[in-house]
Amino acid sequence: MKKEDLKQMGIPAGVPMKLAFEIIKSLAERGKRTSEMEIILRDVVSNADRYLDHPVYSEFAVAISGNSYVPREQPAPYRQWGEDLEETSIQQMVNACNLPVSVAGALMPDAHLGYGLPIGGVLATDNAVIPYAVGVDIACRMKMTVLDLSLGELAEDRGHGRLTRAIESETRFGIGASFKHKREHDVMDADWSVSPVTKQNKDKAWKQLGTSGSGNHFVEFGVFTPMEDSLGLESGKRYMALLSHSGSRGTGAAVAAHYSKLAMQHHPELPQQLKHLAWLDMDTEDGQEYWAAMQLMGQYAAANHACIHRHIAEHLGAEVMLDLENHHNFAWKEVHFGKEVIVHRKGATPAGEGVLGIIPGSMATPGYVVSGRGNAESLHSASHGAGRVMSRKKANQTLSWSDAREFLTKQGVTLISAGLDEVPFVYKDINEVMAHQADLVDSIGRFDPRLVKMAQAGERPED
Repeated sequence: MKKEDLKQMGIPAGVPMKLAFEIIKSLAERGKRTSEMEIILRDVVSNADRYLDHPVYSEFAVAISGNSYVPREQPAPYRQWGEDLEETSIQQMVNACNLPVSVAGALMPDAHLGYGLPIGGVLATDNAVIPYAVGVDIACRMKMTVLDLSLGELAEDRGHGRLTRAIESETRFGIGASFKHKREHDVMDADWSVSPVTKQNKDKAWKQLGTSGSGNHFVEFGVFTPMEDSLGLESGKRYMALLSHSGSRGTGAAVAAHYSKLAMQHHPELPQQLKHLAWLDMDTEDGQEYWAAMQLMGQYAAANHACIHRHIAEHLGAEVMLDLENHHNFAWKEVHFGKEVIVHRKGATPAGEGVLGIIPGSMATPGYVVSGRGNAESLHSASHGAGRVMSRKKANQTLSWSDAREFLTKQGVTLISAGLDEVPFVYKDINEVMAHQADLVDSIGRFDPRLVKMAQAGERPED
């Protein structure tokens, strides 16, 4: 019997289906015909309560009844980078490593509490994808372009020059942000019918193409200093650069919400505290749909950044000297431990050997261009930023703009707009974070923010 046959009997993917195949194997070894196996399985499915104490079928009956979560016999291994991480984020990683589909995990030095998997969490699974382990903002990513503009222009702008005008004119921020006249990009010619969610939201996605979200999303000019010549720029020389952080906007959030709900329906056995770790079997139609939608959202997020950088460069009449980018909040099919697994990086940067990435600090602290070291224990991953040390609620209750502005002035940063919950004090020291992951990446360039645009205060965060 195949998975579709079992699904038609009412056996959900995950633990129940795994146990069903174990029963089938046992029955086959005892010489039972397929028709006999089907009768037995259907009876257990229909009368699970009668089999809860059965010497052979009890575990399957419990799983079918939806009253029991059966974790791995031994938790999947994971390693933690960094010190003084939140106990809640560590517990989330422990929970994730107990899932029956988990293979291995890693916790990055910027880790903090998230839904299901912590932000800064990495999880490899066997033939399963967890929507909330990818994240709500699917394919959130970083992009940096180095432009042939004078640094003197950056120093003189101070929020009222043509650099500021370029950002204000060519970007939009916040929930529902869109352009009156749609941006153009080949991504809109892709197949948006891969999922009913993407098909339904295609026009919305087009209106939002080239925009940024709220929360920690930004577009900023700064000074980029290569630390070596490998990037094709002169080591030690200072260049003007444009850096952006954003994702797949409202359509990505809709995809996440829809398939997270389906995953929970697939796994009613999960207790309340684990429901956001519900997974979709990659052999199911829902799993394949989500995977296709996630890939499309990856292309769409990249297109958002491409539009932002292209339009700002054109507005300024600038040429691009270097172009770098990378996803986080995504899942990849990769080979680890000698087999193919699904690697979820929720707020984590791919860091395979020689793979380039961008790890930002805050609006007034440096970010770094890095080259991955291919550390196997981290599943070829690194942090995606500095990591929060303060909730948004606490930041708004305890911090002040006067202190923030004083700090920004000392750092030489002009802030066009942002919320108080994104000021530098809410983040860890980026240099300490980088020191904790020296075995994961090598820093090969430094970006220092100078002119920063984020969503206005009061916008609901999307991260």
